[in-house]
Amino acid sequence: MQHRIQVGKNLYIGHDVPVFIIAEIGINHNGSEELALRMVELAHAAGANAVKFQKRTPEICTPRHQWDKVRQTPWGEISYIEYRRRIELSRKAYEAVDALCRKLGIIWFASCWDEPSVDFIEQFDVPLYKVASASLTDKGLLQRLKATGKPVILSTGMSTVEEIAAAIEVLDTDKLAIAHSTSTYPCPPEELNLRVIETLRRQYYPIPIGYSGHETGLATTYAAVALGACFVERHFTLDRAMWGSDQAASVEPEGFRRLVRDIRDIEKALGDGIKKVYASELEPRARLRRFL
Repeated sequence: MQHRIQVGKNLYIGHDVPVFIIAEIGINHNGSEELALRMVELAHAAGANAVKFQKRTPEICTPRHQWDKVRQTPWGEISYIEYRRRIELSRKAYEAVDALCRKLGIIWFASCWDEPSVDFIEQFDVPLYKVASASLTDKGLLQRLKATGKPVILSTGMSTVEEIAAAIEVLDTDKLAIAHSTSTYPCPPEELNLRVIETLRRQYYPIPIGYSGHETGLATTYAAVALGACFVERHFTLDRAMWGSDQAASVEPEGFRRLVRDIRDIEKALGDGIKKVYASELEPRARLRRFL
């Protein structure tokens, strides 16, 4: 049996199990509990294995010199720090998300951008965490995540090979999965560099390697699965025209349903790599072959 990590009851990320499919709700809920719950329901209906959120402490994650910058938002013209506060889900909203996910039987977890956010999410006993690409060099955060004892997905966008190696040294490799990613929203195909999935797999085997995509369309995510991604993550939205920085690089519910369906077909089609003659080929073989 090859290496795998358990991320829920009877759910694993690994080379010899079905692709783990994550709907990244992130901040596409725009701070609305109602939208967040609706997105969970639709991601579950589409067949996602998990939904993921982003959790920040705005005063820690927002550089002080940006606090007073004015931004146009759905709440009008407000300071950037006020926007960062409003985009965060409340404790009540997270409690509602947790209750709904338990009811539906779908995993939820978060990428925490600071250590107090890890402490907050730990209250809900989520089964895993993700390190956002922006946080890959935050050693204190990596150590705090390791201390939870939970599996961690490390996203590697905008990171050098040296930075990736240093982050992996901090984390527990027995409970680690690595996501290839490019941190451009949306990302043009020529910058996806999907063959890095193979590079990471060779370099860090048997750690499971996956893909976190920010492109438009689904074809390149299918290619990531064909290249061996053990898990895939795509941003999820109710409507790509909604306000928000990540909406344009997100997948709507019907598209996500197709994504899940087609990934499951690709898994079947990839097979085991052993050449054989199938029973369904015997009749045409006898009929069409002149020499047997």
